[in-house]
Amino acid sequence: MIKLTNVSMVRDSKQILSDINWRVEQGQHWVLMGLNGSGKSSLLNIISGQQWPTTGNVEVLGERFGKTKIPDLRKRIGWVGSVLNAKINQFDTTDRIILSGIFNSIGIYQDYGQEELDRVDKVMKQLNISHLKGRKYLTCSQGQQQLVLIARSLISNPELLILDEPCNGLDIFATEQILDQVAHLINQKNAPTVLYVTHQASEITPMFDHTLLLKDGLIFDQGETNRVLTTENLTKFYGHSVKVDKYGNRYLVYLDRSNG
Repeated sequence: MIKLTNVSMVRDSKQILSDINWRVEQGQHWVLMGLNGSGKSSLLNIISGQQWPTTGNVEVLGERFGKTKIPDLRKRIGWVGSVLNAKINQFDTTDRIILSGIFNSIGIYQDYGQEELDRVDKVMKQLNISHLKGRKYLTCSQGQQQLVLIARSLISNPELLILDEPCNGLDIFATEQILDQVAHLINQKNAPTVLYVTHQASEITPMFDHTLLLKDGLIFDQGETNRVLTTENLTKFYGHSVKVDKYGNRYLVYLDRSNG
């Protein structure tokens, strides 16, 4: 699904990413964690073809950059994040926003028919947001808006879905709703591979079987989530003494103040 080999990026004489080697196999679902400025956004931009690395090789969905048509590749990748949310017409209805995902556009400028409308109904039902049909986007809660954007990304049947901090700013109930719907999605037949970006370990559920830790443009660690998210590892990663506990199948990371 993704294969990055010796990928580095330099912008304005600043090293953004260094020697990134990362492989995502079909059927895996990854969490990407890193503090602000770690290079997460640049890494996602490279994967989606928005930016090019300075050195290294990039293969996404079996296509090698430099030997494929990037606009065609982007149609196979769904992305939900703050950049998309900022572009959405707040006065448009939820179903029209979702419909625009078919055409990979902000707004609808193409002809469409009943087949496309049926696809909207299907994906809204899949994410349990049929009751939002016809509602103006700005009247929806932040959590509902995120589900609408996820539906917009899913309507084109992407093979890779990037969820860039989808629960940022949400309350605990809206967060759990998003996570429940993502879990439901992952369990569907022919589900896309999901890359989930978060700062909150509590959002990492068992559906995310692999985790990549990015620090200062370098891969600090990567692999199975249970091995990566340990007290010893995250203490080194954050540069502060932290503790990692599990409550059920969920992670809790907090500062260790036992030494004052």
